[in-house]
Amino acid sequence: MTVYVSENAFKRIGKLIIKEDKKPIALRVSVDGGGCNGFMYNYEFVHKISPDDMIIEKDDVKVIIDPISVDFLKDCTLDFIEELGSSFFKIQNPNAKAKCGCGNSFSV
Repeated sequence: MTVYVSENAFKRIGKLIIKEDKKPIALRVSVDGGGCNGFMYNYEFVHKISPDDMIIEKDDVKVIIDPISVDFLKDCTLDFIEELGSSFFKIQNPNAKAKCGCGNSFSV
C-alpha cells in the first residue's frame, strides 16, 4: 500500500509537534465513519505507535496510519495547503467517489 505525504505536510507537522507541550511522536491520520458522505478523515497527535501501524517518515517526522484506514487511503496524498486567509491539511484521494465541500468527508 502506498500513501504519500507532501514536503509541505511534513514541514507543517514538524512545526506543530515542536509547539505541543507533551511532545507527540507522530501524527495519526485515520478514517472513521461519519461526515456528510459516510467517511471522514481525522488527524491526531499521538504518543504511541502500534506495531501494526503503517509509518511514513521523513527527517524524524512521522505520519502513522492504522491498518483499516490504510485500505481507504491507498494511493492518497496528504498535503498542507496555505491559501489567502486559511491553511489546512488536505487528503487528495483518487478512490473517493464523492466528497463534501470542505473535503474532509468522502464516500467510496
